[in-house]
Amino acid sequence: MTYATDRIHEEVAYIAYHFHWALDDILDLEHGQRQRYVREIAAINRRLSEGA
Repeated sequence: MTYATDRIHEEVAYIAYHFHWALDDILDLEHGQRQRYVREIAAINRRLSEGA
């Protein structure tokens, strides 16, 4: 099973936007690590939008 190219681009853009990391650094992450950062950023954004 391959991971959709569009999804990888979304994850990379999301992490780069929020953390300002270089493309190569993000692509060097294991798939699971990259997904974890996406989840953590989303959780931070939710807390901020809720005023917590």
